[in-house]
Amino acid sequence: MHDIPGKLVKLRGQIERITYSEGGFVVAKVKVYNQNNLVTVVGNIPSPSAGSILDMQGEWSSHPKFGPQFKVTECTCSVPASIYGIQKYLQSGLIKGIGPFMAQKIVKEFGERTLDVIEHSAEELLKIEGIGAHRVKMIQQAWQEQKEIRLVILFLQSYDVSTTHATKIYQKYGNESIALVKENPYRLATDITGIGFLTADSIAKRLGIDEKSPMRAEAGILYVLKEISNDGHVFCSQCELIKKSGEILHIDDDILERAVQSLALSNKVVIERLDDVPCVFLLGYYVAETKVATKLTTLRDSQSRIKPIEAESALEWVQQKISITLADKQREAVKAAITEKLLVITGSPGTGKTTIIKAILEILSKNTPKIILTAPTGRAAKRMSETTGREAKTIHRLLEYVNGAFQRNENHPIDCDLLILDEASMVDILLMYHLLRAIPDYATIIIVGDINQLPSVGPGSVLKDIINSKNVTVVQLNEIFRQAQKSMIIVNAHKIINGDYPTIANKAGGDFYFIHEEDTDKAQSIIVQLIKDRIPRYFGYKPLADVQVLTPMHRGVIGTDSLNDALQNALNPRGAELLRGNKRFRLGDKVMQIRNNYDKDVFNGDIGFIERIDTENQMAIVRIDDRIVRYEHNELDELTLSYAVSIHKSQGSEYPVVVIPIFRLHYMMLQRNLVYTGITRGKKLVILVGSPNALSIAINNNKTMERNTWLSKRL
Repeated sequence: MHDIPGKLVKLRGQIERITYSEGGFVVAKVKVYNQNNLVTVVGNIPSPSAGSILDMQGEWSSHPKFGPQFKVTECTCSVPASIYGIQKYLQSGLIKGIGPFMAQKIVKEFGERTLDVIEHSAEELLKIEGIGAHRVKMIQQAWQEQKEIRLVILFLQSYDVSTTHATKIYQKYGNESIALVKENPYRLATDITGIGFLTADSIAKRLGIDEKSPMRAEAGILYVLKEISNDGHVFCSQCELIKKSGEILHIDDDILERAVQSLALSNKVVIERLDDVPCVFLLGYYVAETKVATKLTTLRDSQSRIKPIEAESALEWVQQKISITLADKQREAVKAAITEKLLVITGSPGTGKTTIIKAILEILSKNTPKIILTAPTGRAAKRMSETTGREAKTIHRLLEYVNGAFQRNENHPIDCDLLILDEASMVDILLMYHLLRAIPDYATIIIVGDINQLPSVGPGSVLKDIINSKNVTVVQLNEIFRQAQKSMIIVNAHKIINGDYPTIANKAGGDFYFIHEEDTDKAQSIIVQLIKDRIPRYFGYKPLADVQVLTPMHRGVIGTDSLNDALQNALNPRGAELLRGNKRFRLGDKVMQIRNNYDKDVFNGDIGFIERIDTENQMAIVRIDDRIVRYEHNELDELTLSYAVSIHKSQGSEYPVVVIPIFRLHYMMLQRNLVYTGITRGKKLVILVGSPNALSIAINNNKTMERNTWLSKRL
């Protein structure tokens, strides 16, 4: 019998398994002493792992779906004492070098002495077959780190910092974590991924830092500027910045104004009058935008190292060489590439961008020794290589990113006479700055992209701003070629971007289908069946390698989170696996990198497959394109399942088959360029599942948010 709901009680027990863990919030099944059944425990639990002992204070409650639960208000977590608990603890993956099999062998040898052996006489582990000196050292180091992390976690948990974030803080600051956090908790907001200003501010408040302190005001302003940049803006008017900061910080405008001036004096922000309005930039964005404008102008006006070519003769020659007759706009683009130092070519799928690039390369490769092809993502670079037959590199690889910095810059430029940048709509202002500063002034630059796609994830509207400046030669392609007209994917993409409803024929042998379903639960089942059975059976495509689900949102039944769980269970239900929080990674899973990791040379949006699970070392080995990437247990946060991904994450990629759910509950995301971007990711087959009314809403919504940028004016 459970106690009365709302009454504080104390319980002691051992964690059997963790069923959910996110941001410090944990759902665990606990074997409570003197009770027969497992108890569901929910709340913030420090450093939880199977086998650990919990001393808890909390109250009983009843969840409408999951039944009785014990809600933790206070909790301490200690290492287990029983042999069973010790084995569970060591099997949890917490101690690197000990996996499930090795944990059994160690506990069988040492019994209740196991943890004491690891702590005080680790050399005894050498008795165990399969454990050598190297593994003993690894186990000792991991054990010591866990002890130190536990101290940091216990300190930070008193300030409501989650276990996940506390671990990241320890990894950043080591044994100085507690001292550094006490000195200036606001540094967490800039130093630790996933910890925002609000969490840092909460810690500062508990540490007794005055809410009107200059430290808090400056940190708050930097937070607001960062939030604004996350929405794509390069700057904010000072008036709007003070207003937004005041709403969050609840302190007077004069304190905030002094803080802005102090940040400007310390070169953390730049204040510039734009149209006679004071505007505030984070220093990095100001440098990037001004330097991009200057460099583009310099490139446009500098002397080329490419020998002059007679354009008309070259056009006639190349048409014979590649056996094609170029349309007027294509001829204009090729001629401009021969005569201009800086050129933008923009157009939708089916308008001949690839043909133009091939023609340009055929002509210019005759007298241009150093030609470089680049794109912002690995997939886009790979596709560029496939269509041109030449090597193409990601921008990061081209600029040789090592140990947190690009090695190529104005002091160590790329040896390049001609550079062609593809998928330029994805390039934000910071990346464009780093690329341009590494290009010599004599190089010819051709920028290729689709202005109708979603803008870059990072701040700026670089491609759009360059075109709108009217100070760079632009060729706009708008004719769909006869071969492309056979594809309803391309025809419908053009209809959508022009504000027209697509043609839905749903005929056998077609490449564009719409399955009408208003119920989201039924839609999820339809999507799973499509990928598992119907698409392979009727079209012959492989569920994992060829088909990609793209969805406007992360939450909900037909969001990425829920769809990934459903598709993993349907397509890859069994096999060796690793648990990281509430994420379950299995051998054979399709996964995506969700943040840039320059050390591993993998980037936000890269997709791969788990080729091996090393349970002993708690490691996943992933193949991404042609590379093998190893992920330690604590690095698995950088991965997510990618059976379904957001449309934003799909930019720069192409897939043989794309399945897109579209519903009215996506209302906030239903925009014309979002649906257009999703549809144009599909090469051979596109299937929409959902509400025709939702599709109409998206097509009629062409209001893309204008970003605060000044690049067009600077140009």
